[in-house]
Amino acid sequence: MSHTEVLPLLEPQAAVPCCPPLNERPMSAGEAEIAAKMFKALGDPVRLRLFSAVASHEGGEACVCDISDVGVSQPTVSHHLKKLKDAGLLSSERRGTWVYYRVEPAVLAAMGALLAGTEKAT
Repeated sequence: MSHTEVLPLLEPQAAVPCCPPLNERPMSAGEAEIAAKMFKALGDPVRLRLFSAVASHEGGEACVCDISDVGVSQPTVSHHLKKLKDAGLLSSERRGTWVYYRVEPAVLAAMGALLAGTEKAT
């Protein structure tokens, strides 16, 4: 006899920006801490390439086996992916022997909102 339970689906989180657009008002100390952590994680070229590979991958998620060709060793790739996860930019799920990464749902929207409208008309 099997005991199968249907789990409810979670609704996707609405994009909640971490901070106001840069030209809206000065950031608070807390907002600046959050934004700095995010941008610091993306400040390394290898991490930026990995983040871009995950964000642009078909289906919105990527197996580590598909994104590890960034010119560094596999342990270094794992280190950089951990840094992106620690900054709240990526989440991961283990499936068998592989780990799949995806950009946190609100991250791209939050980053876009932070930078939105910063270009001044000349």
